[in-house]
Amino acid sequence: MKVGIIGATGYGGVELIRILYLHPNVSSFSVYSSSMEGKKIDESYPHFYGMPLTLQPIDPEKIAKDVDVVFCATPSGVSAKIVPELIKAGVPVIDLSGDFRLKDRTQYKEWYKKDPVPQNYLDKAIYGLTEWVEEDLKGVRFISNPGCFPTATLLGLGPLLKNDLIDVDSIIIDAKTGVSGAGRSLTIKSHFGETNENLAVYKLNHHQHIPEIEQMLRRWNPDVTPITFSTHLVPMTRGIMVTTYAKAKKALTEKQLRAIYKEKYDHHYFVGIRPEGVFPTTKEVYGSNFCDIGVTYDERTGRITVVSVIDNLMKGAAGQAVQNFNLMFGFDEKAGLDFMPIYP
Repeated sequence: MKVGIIGATGYGGVELIRILYLHPNVSSFSVYSSSMEGKKIDESYPHFYGMPLTLQPIDPEKIAKDVDVVFCATPSGVSAKIVPELIKAGVPVIDLSGDFRLKDRTQYKEWYKKDPVPQNYLDKAIYGLTEWVEEDLKGVRFISNPGCFPTATLLGLGPLLKNDLIDVDSIIIDAKTGVSGAGRSLTIKSHFGETNENLAVYKLNHHQHIPEIEQMLRRWNPDVTPITFSTHLVPMTRGIMVTTYAKAKKALTEKQLRAIYKEKYDHHYFVGIRPEGVFPTTKEVYGSNFCDIGVTYDERTGRITVVSVIDNLMKGAAGQAVQNFNLMFGFDEKAGLDFMPIYP
């Protein structure tokens, strides 16, 4: 297949190039950028030295004629302008921005502070949380890739909601991310002098991923109330750890709890459930498309704790996008992604 990547100079776009370059079902791919058109990709990323890729201008009509599928890895607000034109032109799209994730246009306006796309495009988009919607992805034309925090959070919470194991008004989510989640553009908060040897909470009660998480939780259980969700920036390049707490409806044993998670995820290659008493670290999924999960039940407090880790640029962005691409076109789900994490 011929693949196009719009926004190829961002971190998500670069990861797409790395994965798709050796994908067995990709014959060629083109890269597009509004800020660096006409330049070679290795001018921006020297580790691609010698790769014959020139950044082309973003012309949706021409792109639709040149490629079989488009990955759109642009910032929120930009995809909203590009993707509808691509859809009109008839090319399948996998969008990595937040522009098509929220089905409620008023929520998008409130949380993203931007004008939403028309409702008909939101209705077309399949929310691609792969392990929970895999049957919905086959043969579709438009996938909205989940955000990084929602991916780790929802994969961890899903079995609890679907099995009605927790009080839905007791969910507390504590999330931590590396600085690559902020993108490549330098800001004061992502400056080395600000992040090194520092730990900072940010967007407390105002993170744009809150309504995205709540939207999916309410699909599983309509009674879910507003969640408590806090995000922290830690001095590492990539990785997300989400620790979720919720009150159990009834007492459980560790064995029972893990059996529920194993039943859901045992046939899903990219989600691993750790043995009893073992909890994953971000380094253990670094550079991979895996989500590793550890769960425990505290008999003293009656709370369940779930620890989920992903690489924010892989399972939280480009990796999951390629996983969705594979299912969209009927390829092996692991195609292009069947490699182990980088360690140490």
